[in-house]
Amino acid sequence: MKIQLEKLPHQVRANKAIMDSFYGIDYASKSPDANYIYSNPLLKYRYEDKANIDVKMETGTGKTFVYTQMMYEMHKQGIFKFVIVVPTPSIKAGAKSFLTSDYAKNYFSTLSGYENVSIQVDDINAGDFRSKNNGRKNFPPNLSEFVEATSQNKNQIQVLLINSGMLSKNSGIFKDDYDQTLLGGETSPIKAVAATRPVVIIDEPHRFPRNKTSYKSILQMKPQLIVRFGATFPETTKGRGKNKETIHDYYRGKPQFELNSIDSFNQGLIKEIDINYPDIPEQDAKDIFKVKSVKSSEVVFSQNGKEYVLNKNDFLSDLSSKFTGSISYVGGTNKELSNGLELSKGMQLIPGTFTQSYQDEVISEAIDRHFAAEENNFLREDTDGLAPKIKTLSLFFIDSKESLRGNDDEEKGWLAKSFEKLLTQKLEKLIKKYKLSIDDREKEYQSFLKATLHDLKSDNQKVYAGYFSEERGSGEEAIQEEVNDILNSKERLLNFKDKDGNWITRRFLFSKWTLREGWDNPNIFVIAKLRTSGSENSKIQEVGRGLRLPVDETGHRLQQSEYESRLSFLIGYDEKEFAKKLVDEVNSDSPVVLNNEKLTQEMIDLIVKQKQRNDQSFNEEKLLSDLDSRGIINRLNEFKEDVELDGKKISGYEALLSIYPEINEKTSVQSGKIRDKGSRVSTRVKLNKENWNQLKDLWKQLSKKKMISFDEDVNGIAESIANDVFKDTEKNIFVLQKPEVINQSIEMNKEQTSTFVNETKSDFNNSYITMKYGEFLKQLTLGTDLPLIIINRNMIEAIERLGNDTNYINERTLSNIIKEFNRRFNNRVRNSYSYVPLDFKSSTSIYNDKDDEFVDEVSANDIGMFSNDALEDDKYLYDTPPIRYDSNNPELDILRRKYSDKVTVYGKLPKRSVKIPRYDNGTTTPDFIFKIQKNDDVKYLVVETKADNMRIGDETIKSIQEKYFNELKESGVYYRMATSENEVHDLIIQIENGEI
Repeated sequence: MKIQLEKLPHQVRANKAIMDSFYGIDYASKSPDANYIYSNPLLKYRYEDKANIDVKMETGTGKTFVYTQMMYEMHKQGIFKFVIVVPTPSIKAGAKSFLTSDYAKNYFSTLSGYENVSIQVDDINAGDFRSKNNGRKNFPPNLSEFVEATSQNKNQIQVLLINSGMLSKNSGIFKDDYDQTLLGGETSPIKAVAATRPVVIIDEPHRFPRNKTSYKSILQMKPQLIVRFGATFPETTKGRGKNKETIHDYYRGKPQFELNSIDSFNQGLIKEIDINYPDIPEQDAKDIFKVKSVKSSEVVFSQNGKEYVLNKNDFLSDLSSKFTGSISYVGGTNKELSNGLELSKGMQLIPGTFTQSYQDEVISEAIDRHFAAEENNFLREDTDGLAPKIKTLSLFFIDSKESLRGNDDEEKGWLAKSFEKLLTQKLEKLIKKYKLSIDDREKEYQSFLKATLHDLKSDNQKVYAGYFSEERGSGEEAIQEEVNDILNSKERLLNFKDKDGNWITRRFLFSKWTLREGWDNPNIFVIAKLRTSGSENSKIQEVGRGLRLPVDETGHRLQQSEYESRLSFLIGYDEKEFAKKLVDEVNSDSPVVLNNEKLTQEMIDLIVKQKQRNDQSFNEEKLLSDLDSRGIINRLNEFKEDVELDGKKISGYEALLSIYPEINEKTSVQSGKIRDKGSRVSTRVKLNKENWNQLKDLWKQLSKKKMISFDEDVNGIAESIANDVFKDTEKNIFVLQKPEVINQSIEMNKEQTSTFVNETKSDFNNSYITMKYGEFLKQLTLGTDLPLIIINRNMIEAIERLGNDTNYINERTLSNIIKEFNRRFNNRVRNSYSYVPLDFKSSTSIYNDKDDEFVDEVSANDIGMFSNDALEDDKYLYDTPPIRYDSNNPELDILRRKYSDKVTVYGKLPKRSVKIPRYDNGTTTPDFIFKIQKNDDVKYLVVETKADNMRIGDETIKSIQEKYFNELKESGVYYRMATSENEVHDLIIQIENGEI
């Protein structure tokens, strides 16, 4: 698998906004140094803040991608030297990993104007300035390479990558005592960089306030232009006394592009979040030590009116024996404990959350959350059958390296031992669960689980890995492999198998907060914090390691509608207000503050702007006229207190939100996007056992496993179809494949009201893309299930017919053969099979065959991706949860309908609760079931719902489910596919009246 970069609409808008805000090259300059080959050309309004650009993009939305694209765009105008400044080494490692990755290089090389352009990344560290050669103090080689690169290389972008540690006053970059010179005379590195007239990119600008040393050091590089990218920007104050207020410090008063937290969550550009924490006994919850004051040499705690002083190197256990482990106060500049926890005045420490048993509870919950997501992601299905799998990863933030690695006399730390024990128990349980499965994907998953268990028990386990900054460069090969996997091998972690076909079982990662910023992996679905994070940093930064949308095994970036699992964020009891603080932080990002007493001009402008997306004629006058006619506002635009809407008395402000919900889309995160353990929408749904037991007789039939038995002539049909496909010339099965260039242009629609990206493709050069014949045959066998001898014979004949041109052996031809063969085969055999009962039953997602009982609860996502208000109906299959559904029409409409007394039980079926085998691989489960009882006559209606515009895959599902349930007609089971709530209602009436 290779990650496939895709430019998303918000990234297109971001780059357009940047380039529209960029004033360009100063071609009118008379400076004799204007064409200095070692530096960028002179820019308009250079060195002035009014030229600088701010780009606000939420964590996980691709700001690294955007500033990389920006460098390519500016390079078109002749700018070739950029300095990227980041706050930490881990962020620097993440930026370098992206800039130098094959997938980034390949993507940008396909865009118009970038074909032959490459990025040269020179990263330097503070230690690079201390090296000497034969007693001479020399510049770091990477610095020299950046400074002395010239504009004569038209196809090279030069990037100098540094972190804030190099911007302190004592850093070697500011010294002037080197035994060599740059640019023919410069002996100071910072002056040499300044001579290149760079464009500086600042990542995470809130870490570089303009009144701090690090920012002032950046200015010594004499950047002509500064472009800042971040989710959070520095704050400053405005006004005095009572008029004093805190505002964000933007160069031009506001960002030139803004994608805030609310937009990111509401538009589905990042993952949705579930937040959970374990409870602790009430007495433990009251046992709190509060930080009263903290200095680099001591910290003062208070409890119940008493004060306790910890000096440097004193242990927390000196305060209370309930603080387990050897955690001491390190102090220093960061005022932190030995586990890396930064202390600040007002912080509260609860001893009970430091115990091993408490942290075991967090680990156990995290493991459960991991495998709940992993099962969903591995066993994915869509209307076309099995969907590409998603590798599931989990990240643990822990107290210390020693808890994982152990001390000098230990092979492993206590945390590693606990984790292995809990993980082993979970793996053994899941392996047993899939033991009798006949489904190919489930059998594959069991193989993955077995490989994981075997790997976990081996001497050199590779199931979990740790990264701690102090371990970089250590001599231990196994540790370095772990560090490299986490920091640099993003694609390997996302793969299920290596090049030899062996399972890659590593998917649990451990670190301290070193990975808090700058590092991310799109397939992190669980983050577990075994301690508090310390200072009140941005809450979004804390969950940011897992917010990015996932990629599947083909490298495709998934949209939120294409996968089920959410990001599970597990925290400690002492952070139980995290969810509220996170929602507050997201909502504080609103561009408009809502006023519940008066309709402000800002609110008017926001509603009008949102409505004009679909109705260009909508304006302020129409809005005010509508609100006035409904009696919502008075002549001063103040909200009236009592307004009648849909038969209810509500305030004018509430009426506005109901009639114009667009205002909420931009000013608050939607309900359910961020959930905590006490939220109204649960991640688990309880079954109404009394109602499910009414279906028990039917379920005993459904739980009896069946296999597909094809008719005897199917093998002959398959060979005949294969012969036809390989000989087919009309369908253009065999094609030549050239490398393509994707040309993108930003254009206006006919009405000149909005822009869109137009893409065209063209051939790149005269060479062809081909495949090795052995791999070609292997992939054909896997994709068609045809015997190798039949494929090889047909291929030889086909290539001979094509003039022995082996260039036809390529991925496009491979895809054409597989698609066309499966299309024809499925059409031919869709009725050439039957379901044969096997002599055993099997558990499903809602039924445990061993105990002959329905389960107590199921995942809410297994019932539906969306939720609505609770359903009050004692015939419903679940204990009045919020309604779960996947579509408004017809699913939500079906659930909202009131049915006659003859319908005694009804509800939506969880995914994989029936698991009907498909002839084209995988399984399928219908959507709804209704039990209809008239006197002693019991009937069941099973319904699959689809939209009016059904796809080909929907027709396939219909034929499969019809065949399966038609064999149960004698048991009173009727099956239909329906596209509306009325169809379902009419079917129920017909069954009640005995008409069908």
